[in-house]
Amino acid sequence: MSTWEMGPRLQENRTVQEECWEQLAKVDAGETARRTRCRFLAERGVFAVFLLNREYLVDPGPRTICLSEQTSGARPAGYLEQLSILAYLLHARDLPLTGKLVSVEKLDRGGFFFRGSHKLPMEKLVRVLGPDPTLLHKAGRVLNALPRAFGDASIELSVFPRIPLTLILWAADEEFPARASILFDQSAPEQLPLDVLFSVSLLTIDTVVSIANATG
Repeated sequence: MSTWEMGPRLQENRTVQEECWEQLAKVDAGETARRTRCRFLAERGVFAVFLLNREYLVDPGPRTICLSEQTSGARPAGYLEQLSILAYLLHARDLPLTGKLVSVEKLDRGGFFFRGSHKLPMEKLVRVLGPDPTLLHKAGRVLNALPRAFGDASIELSVFPRIPLTLILWAADEEFPARASILFDQSAPEQLPLDVLFSVSLLTIDTVVSIANATG
């Protein structure tokens, strides 16, 4: 059972974050940098990790995660950002992509997980981007995403170096309302637990909506 899957039982004595920090302190820094495709800055003893085109500095000593000053000022990472980054550093593997894109429900065990309280709030994207799908491409340029040819607008962005995510938007027509979808490479659950894929999906949705609101 992974740290992430222990859930409430683990929290009886310590938080998930504390357990992750303890595990991170034991890993080989060079090997971790290689398998996650991040950098380890030996002179500072920190990992530099990109999440949604922003670089974060992870310092196992004082157990802090901050945006790098080169990105947008050294502010502390938010809760979901911290948990997602720690999970990525601990779980990511040196594996090739399958090249097969699937919805979150079609991921291994995803049909059971991504429902109820774990249903992705795609309506947030539709509400903001549905009237003008070109806003998705504008947000994609800010995130250094690649344009794709799905739907009325689509982009592929790098959540983490080994976790690409494809976001598709369909505008409303005479038959269907506007709708949106998130696709991962089929290998994504081999890189991160499903609840972390859920977290990075939420971060992606909120980031795209924020950028669209600012640029629209």
